[in-house]
Amino acid sequence: MQAAQTYADVNRDVLRPLFKPTPLWAGALALDLVVLAFGAYCWAYQLEWGLGVAGYTPPVFWGVYITTFVFWVGIGHAGTLISAILFLFRARWRTGIYRASEAMTIFAVITAALFPIIHVGRAWYVFFLFPYPNQRELWPNFKSPLVWDVFAINTYLITSTVFFIIGLIPDIAAVRDGSSGIIRKVYNLLCLGWRGTDNQWRHYMAAYGFFAALCTPLVLSVHSVVSWDFAMAQTAGWHSTLFPPYFVAGAIFSGCAMVITLLVPLSKIFEWEEYINVWHFEHLAKLCLLTGSVLTYSYGIEHFIAWYSDNPYEWGIFVDRATGNYSWVFATMVFCNCIAPLIWWSKKMRTNLYVLFAVSLLINVGMWFERYNIIASSLAHQFDPGSWVYYQPTWVEMGILAGSFAWFGMWFLLFVKLMPAVAIAEIKEAMRPPLKHDHVEAA
Repeated sequence: MQAAQTYADVNRDVLRPLFKPTPLWAGALALDLVVLAFGAYCWAYQLEWGLGVAGYTPPVFWGVYITTFVFWVGIGHAGTLISAILFLFRARWRTGIYRASEAMTIFAVITAALFPIIHVGRAWYVFFLFPYPNQRELWPNFKSPLVWDVFAINTYLITSTVFFIIGLIPDIAAVRDGSSGIIRKVYNLLCLGWRGTDNQWRHYMAAYGFFAALCTPLVLSVHSVVSWDFAMAQTAGWHSTLFPPYFVAGAIFSGCAMVITLLVPLSKIFEWEEYINVWHFEHLAKLCLLTGSVLTYSYGIEHFIAWYSDNPYEWGIFVDRATGNYSWVFATMVFCNCIAPLIWWSKKMRTNLYVLFAVSLLINVGMWFERYNIIASSLAHQFDPGSWVYYQPTWVEMGILAGSFAWFGMWFLLFVKLMPAVAIAEIKEAMRPPLKHDHVEAA
């Protein structure tokens, strides 16, 4: 019979990977940096030669960059959902996975923040995007949802970062207590002198609950604002009141899939099956099934409204998406987002780690193509048939896209080696208090 797990066991297991580069981790980081270097080269190439090296074809001036921007903002939603909303509802299954999903949120948003800079071409003029008083008396148009994005995403990033740091404080103290020398001094500074007193815990829980409540509306508001980038335009295929709930459901869908994609290998590599296991992944799969069903319903309603409107321009967009040049994008989106996740209705499949990982990868692919389908097909097939074009991304754009995943991966790989990727304090809170007579009995 196995001995009951103690608090010391939790500290040992969770902190074991820190500061000890394993060959697998080092190899993953090296490969990641190679891809990141190629992405940086592609951006440098674009800065030298201009946006002409991208595949923009008038009137298509939003392509891979804006698609990827929307994708990464959406990925960040699962962290806030799992951390804040499920904390308020006291969902116990969030405990093992919320720390990594919070980190994922921050890294996804800072990845998304790169793309407005990349998209403008002349990155040194990026300050024109921000509303601030200046001697040129130039202010952005506050009626534009592009300006709203600046406020919404910055608010989301700042609030999520503060929420993440507050949650880390007790666990950073655990790292401090298990280290020595300069490392101990650094972590002592980062944990703000945490000693675990009753007074500190009361203030900690009050602050954590406050920020959980503050972050909750952001799940709905931030991606709704991103959807208004499209819905406020007159472009056929975009001008729809369906977009805010449609985008929010898609963001949670893709974000939860990304959590599965990241944590399935993480739990195996670091032997954390005791803390991140099938129980957690099954609940994430159920959440994906819910939001995926909302997304599938939205696809159907979107096509129905376009047909029922009897507007030839609106309906023409949706016919072209399904049968025209972008039919392969549409088919990929439908298969990955609507058909592949259906396998999770079987308990046997949604509790199989290999199936979970494979389907989560397909969802990530499908959600990127969904954003590409919305952006590229509508701009390429507008009101004037004489302006219809076929936008094809170039190697520069695809290199920058790959570099964005490497940028995100680099931060996540560093995070799992420098900070506890599993919430030690909350795992201990859910455990049975160890008893003195707990021991290992002979088989």
